[in-house]
Amino acid sequence: MGKKGVLLVNLGTPNSASTADVRTYLNEFLMDPRVIDINPVLRTLLVRGIIVPFRAPKSAKLYRAIWSDTTGSPLMHYSILQQEALKQRLGDEYVVELAMRYQNPTIESALNRLKDALVDDIQVIALFPQYASASTGSVYDKVMELLMQWPTKPTISFVNSFHDNELMIATFAENGAKYDPEKFDHVLFSFHGLPQRQLIKADHTHKHCLKVDKCCETITDANKFCYSAQSHQTAKLIAEKLNIPKEKYTICFQSRLGNDPWVQPYTSEIVANLAKVGKKSLLVFCPAFVADCLETVYEVTTEYGDEFKVLGGERVQLVESLNDSPTWISALEKMVRDNHISA
Repeated sequence: MGKKGVLLVNLGTPNSASTADVRTYLNEFLMDPRVIDINPVLRTLLVRGIIVPFRAPKSAKLYRAIWSDTTGSPLMHYSILQQEALKQRLGDEYVVELAMRYQNPTIESALNRLKDALVDDIQVIALFPQYASASTGSVYDKVMELLMQWPTKPTISFVNSFHDNELMIATFAENGAKYDPEKFDHVLFSFHGLPQRQLIKADHTHKHCLKVDKCCETITDANKFCYSAQSHQTAKLIAEKLNIPKEKYTICFQSRLGNDPWVQPYTSEIVANLAKVGKKSLLVFCPAFVADCLETVYEVTTEYGDEFKVLGGERVQLVESLNDSPTWISALEKMVRDNHISA
């Protein structure tokens, strides 16, 4: 029998913090029809004519603020550490490859390495705890698009989401406990945002999303694939693990793009409102990310931190992501082994 294949896929990062490389990355990312799900002609005009030309120089400046001379992008750095640690845990029976949905290493190159290793099967883990069409769904599309070209195909399996994974929750709780949440005036669980239209598309009943009061607060058959509902569940489980009372935390969504309504409440508005009512210290979890990146290291710590201080607050403390925590690597190992057993 051959070896078992594992493909870890994260979102992606520019090859460098140069404006040219950031422009290339943004073009590939934002031209994905699952990311900006509008008319293709309008998407092309919007992305290549408006968003990227204006956004690339600004984003490049932000990337330079978090880029390390030795390890480069934090997302790439921690993704590589996760791959290497998982390899050690799984042993010689498995071949573990890393890919990025956008830019390098490409999914195509990683799949080809697994093919060359003559693996019996491939398990794909999109490194997004909560399922979203624009992230996990896009990874599925790309993997299947490439495999369609193979004359023979190994058994393929996907980890749909792991928003309630016990060891993943435990890792965030361990990281948060270091800062003693009781010492902060308020706790935020800030998730990456999505347009509301993408949540509505995920509601196959057409009767639940944004139509039922508090539609995301409980997981049901109607919303079990809903990104927002899964995000709420993740936050609740972390809060319960740390004994954070409901009145002391808020679930919110960051990184809004454009003028269409996105998942609410917006993190920027929550930060501003908390400052205005006299809160002085905020502890912020970002449980949509398994590795620290621009959205955590810069957006939360610098942008929201500065905004909070201008409005009278004093401190915004980011809880680091899962990164290379041994508990998180145990979560990945268990996912792989359990999925192969069930398969």
